[in-house]
Amino acid sequence: MDYKKEINEMVDLILKEGASDLHLSAGRPPVIRVVGNLIPLVKKAVLSENDIKGFLNIFLSSDNKELLEKKKNADFSYSLTDARFRGNAYYHQGKPAVALRLIPRVIRLLPDLHLPPILETFTRKPQGFFLVVGPIGQGKTTTLAALIEMINQTRAEHILTIEDPIEYLFESKKSIIDQREVRLDTPDFHDALVAMFREDIDVCMVGEMRDINTIGTAVTAAETGHLIFSTLHTNNAAQTINRIIDSFPSNQQDQIRIQLAGSMTGIFSQRLIPRISGGLIPAFELLINNNAVSNLIREKRIHEINTVIETSSQEGMVDLNRCLAELVRSGEITVESAYSNSLNPKTLERMI
Repeated sequence: MDYKKEINEMVDLILKEGASDLHLSAGRPPVIRVVGNLIPLVKKAVLSENDIKGFLNIFLSSDNKELLEKKKNADFSYSLTDARFRGNAYYHQGKPAVALRLIPRVIRLLPDLHLPPILETFTRKPQGFFLVVGPIGQGKTTTLAALIEMINQTRAEHILTIEDPIEYLFESKKSIIDQREVRLDTPDFHDALVAMFREDIDVCMVGEMRDINTIGTAVTAAETGHLIFSTLHTNNAAQTINRIIDSFPSNQQDQIRIQLAGSMTGIFSQRLIPRISGGLIPAFELLINNNAVSNLIREKRIHEINTVIETSSQEGMVDLNRCLAELVRSGEITVESAYSNSLNPKTLERMI
């Protein structure tokens, strides 16, 4: 099999069908994901273990091949003229497999993504800590890229991204942008964040908060004059704050609680829902850190944050149930989709 040609053919199909993911595994044909649904490419041959190894020889650098053999999984990026992918190579039942996620070449801005204009205000902050959260595969990276690109187009800043691997490729415009990839340009997220203090950075996007050293350094950077953006795999604002605090040893939790209360600017939670007319549309929650929220964090009353969001729409906060109800009323999504994505269906029932 000509693996390079085969990849190019599959990429053409992905772009034609508007697919988001490609899965390659021995014993089945390639599978793509379109609007959340997995679709086997039945016209393609069933792949063998040697086929997967042939694809990996194209996808992986020598360093990533070593990492795959050592850890049995490896993140990587792969670029073609018309497309760029974030990938993960892994083993299952002793055999290699690959999952690829399409990263669009063009960085879309907030209106194109159907995201609320108020998010722009977080790009204008002189410093602070802003998180985009949600389940895996719900567009967090795309939203972060839109926010960074907004700064890039409007202000002269020194922007740093720390990613594993690099996903969206930015072109420096009014800002200058440096993109560092874990293992290629820096040993890890924490090391790159520490080095940032000596690199005259104004804005930093951290691809993922994976450990307490990275979280602690990012929060400190937000306190010391940097604007920090990052992601977590959590469902809403309250859960995110609890996850951050609980990741620290008990003797450090009061300190990180105080730091978060002072440095956090907001938390945006999103998930992508199938539209009735086709494609996907985001539903979201937005927490804005005001005096009331800061006090709740300091006083260990984080469970009350949901109520603050529900009653603070006049300040620009967005409640997920209210967002879902509006999408139903406007004919964008079905009632069933709204209920399946709600974290509190009983409250949603009163709104629809």
